[in-house]
Amino acid sequence: METLIYGATGYTGQLIAEEAVRAGLDITVAGRDRAKTEALADRLGVPGRVFTLENPAIVRGEVRGARVVLNVAGPFSRTAGQLIDACVAEGAHYLDTSAEFATFALAEERSAAAVDAGVMLVPGVGWDVVPSDAVAVHAAARTPRPVRLRVALKVTGGFSRGSVASAAGIADLIGLVRSGGQLVRKAGAAPAAFDFGAGPEDCVPVPMGDLITAVHSTGLADVEVFMRSDGAIPAPGDELPAGPTAAERLQGRYWALAEVTDADGSIVRSVIETPTGYTYTQLSAVAAARRALAGPQPAGFRTPSSAFGPGFATTIADSTITDF
Repeated sequence: METLIYGATGYTGQLIAEEAVRAGLDITVAGRDRAKTEALADRLGVPGRVFTLENPAIVRGEVRGARVVLNVAGPFSRTAGQLIDACVAEGAHYLDTSAEFATFALAEERSAAAVDAGVMLVPGVGWDVVPSDAVAVHAAARTPRPVRLRVALKVTGGFSRGSVASAAGIADLIGLVRSGGQLVRKAGAAPAAFDFGAGPEDCVPVPMGDLITAVHSTGLADVEVFMRSDGAIPAPGDELPAGPTAAERLQGRYWALAEVTDADGSIVRSVIETPTGYTYTQLSAVAAARRALAGPQPAGFRTPSSAFGPGFATTIADSTITDF
């Protein structure tokens, strides 16, 4: 077993497991539900493991032998800590597809222990962080003395039940920004307009993982994050399908914009355009696992750009960066 995919029976987990098999990775699928996990393992022709995360000794035993653990089980506030600790104890690299702020804060906190264990922790190997991290690094390199970063995300199409559940904690962190290197609450956080290529569009402030990853990847001490969705984000408990259909995943595009201010007040903007989020995450998570398996990796908490290189994001499907 090279890669253990936990949460493989969920909507995104199945997409990733299917792609991993197509890509020829040696995977084991895992989850809490025996019937679902065994059915998926049989369908894909791979081993399956069934375990919950309550008992650390059991989790360690199930992780033992894996070189990479890819966590796709959200909300990640309930799963990341247990799997990170097991990975550190058993010497496995930890990846996940989280966009939850708390997951990045946790991985950052566990970084020293991971360094001692020679283990890499890379949360956010899907959309948004892979593209947003890359475009932030790209834009910051376009100006000689970058001092401020604003990231804006534009999403289209539907949401999976897991994404809605993972987004439930965002409201508790509204107003959170990075200022002078510190995480602070910004009173009266207001929408801002960003041009993704078709004219200015209003975006609302959101506390995403970029508030942590951008600091590590760019060194900038002042960071804010915004988002725009072309439809209302459902509330937890709303009746929803498992996620967008295959046809819906092929429709539309997603965008991440980085606006960097130089010390002289000049501003540069770059935008990365990608396939829709679930398609991107399906591909990028498997590509990240493949890279993590490829050879010696930098230990400790890493952003996608610092782990796999700033060009990693544009190797995924037809993703491109445009400068403004």
